[in-house]
Amino acid sequence: MRSASADLTTRARIRDAAITRFGQQGFAGTSLRQIAQDAAVSPALILHHFGNKDGLREACDAHVVSEFLSERDGMTGADASRLMREALDSLEKRSVALDYLAGMLVDDSTASDRLFDTFLAGTREMLREQVAAGTMREQSDLEATAVYITLYGLGPVILRRHLARAFGESSLTTSLLERSTIPLLELYTHGLYSDDRLLVAAKEALGGQSGPSSDKGENDPTSPHERVRSSRRDVND
Repeated sequence: MRSASADLTTRARIRDAAITRFGQQGFAGTSLRQIAQDAAVSPALILHHFGNKDGLREACDAHVVSEFLSERDGMTGADASRLMREALDSLEKRSVALDYLAGMLVDDSTASDRLFDTFLAGTREMLREQVAAGTMREQSDLEATAVYITLYGLGPVILRRHLARAFGESSLTTSLLERSTIPLLELYTHGLYSDDRLLVAAKEALGGQSGPSSDKGENDPTSPHERVRSSRRDVND
């Protein structure tokens, strides 16, 4: 009889072998026999632990998602600087998981949909927590924001070959990520536009939809400057 701890160790070994194979060959192109050989177990033992190939994929998805979301969640705490440095220095260790995500997310299947939806749910919850804590601004449509933040986060994983090419690299490197970190956080922290003219125009084009203040200078329709101008127009009228 195997002990519980031995079963857990075997289960993890099978899971990790599957993540590597699925990342290299895709889900459809990988057999349980190949995974069993990599994990030094029998195919029957894989079925014992995971039921079938789909069950194994679900376990792989859950593990990879958990790793990435837990890493991201810690970035806003007191140890953010240290965790960022560790993440930058652990790129090589995460390459297998990145390969896995890149292949599984573009797979045209319900399993791929579930994987994306899991990341989306994690992002949605993170936004709610950060808005409540005052770390992030309140959003006019949190669900839409969550979708785009998820896409922006996963895009470099799926398109990492093009990302590397754009930086003159043959693959993702620590130096590439170091160069990207500050500009990306500047984009999220300060934004791109110096005022809210396009935002106001979009709201007008969409029927005057309202949202939280943009705090983008005198063109902010909720700013004191704009209220003064509006009152002057009213007087002149």
